[in-house]
Amino acid sequence: MIQADKTYQVGEASITRIDELRLAAFKFDTLYPGGEPQALERHRNRLEAGSFDAATGTFIQSIHSWLVRTPHHTMLIDTATGNDKNRPEIPPLHRLNEPFLARLAAAGVTPEQVDYVLLTHVHADHVGWNTRLVDGRWVPTFPNATYVFSAIEQAYGESLATGTEPTGPARPAPALGPALRKPADRVYDDSVRPVIEAGLARLIAVDGNEAIEGISFIPTPGHSVDHASIRLVSRGEEALFAGDVMHHPLQVYEPSLNSCFCEFPEAALRSRAFVLEDAAERGAAIFTTHFAQSSVGRVSRTGGRFTWQFI
Repeated sequence: MIQADKTYQVGEASITRIDELRLAAFKFDTLYPGGEPQALERHRNRLEAGSFDAATGTFIQSIHSWLVRTPHHTMLIDTATGNDKNRPEIPPLHRLNEPFLARLAAAGVTPEQVDYVLLTHVHADHVGWNTRLVDGRWVPTFPNATYVFSAIEQAYGESLATGTEPTGPARPAPALGPALRKPADRVYDDSVRPVIEAGLARLIAVDGNEAIEGISFIPTPGHSVDHASIRLVSRGEEALFAGDVMHHPLQVYEPSLNSCFCEFPEAALRSRAFVLEDAAERGAAIFTTHFAQSSVGRVSRTGGRFTWQFI
């Protein structure tokens, strides 16, 4: 894998981070409620200044999208938070006015040139730029794109948005364990339903099979009802876009920590363990959504523990 400035080359694919927000909003007890406080103390010396403010005890994080360009397609993986979205229960994300599309343009891509939008899950900070506000209506931001995401996430989101009892694919699988929380209100209404009504959605089974050439959606549920990590394979090289399996490098060192945003905690633990094992074995570059600094790194195993290295 080759890095040039903020663009990475994985086989024939070039990958560029499109920034939305830098956050310094959470301390340990808030981000990892119920977590053992000693977990942070054990690893303070491993957390770099770009990821942790030691003076205040605040985690430094990022919200961004990944722009992936191959010889055949232009894709966005997750679409951050979006502007003008009504999120009073999440103050850092409430009614943003960020130059996200200008940053996309600076990377050489207009909304009309995006062929695919790939979503790891339907949460506020991953689907927001699916739509933008035009004359009082939410319309798809990427009018020529196919938005690819989980059919289960869609069904579950629709049932919550309409207040109907989840049945069929909308009913969480018992194997997920009990639900601790639900997605934020209004996200489905303003960022998902308009895409479906415009006929741009392609709903898939998250089963590890190839959804687009070189792209597969790997089951990593728990953070959300059918969370997917997205694997890119090109010319024998691999990248894994891990979504919200982890929110900060501390979770590589302490995989037992679930964030305050994880909906199904038992399944989230299992999915994190799987991703760490898989990443250490395969050596794939991990493209994260909320790690700060480069947001890209590799996982390795040292004895019975995992370590993280930014690249």
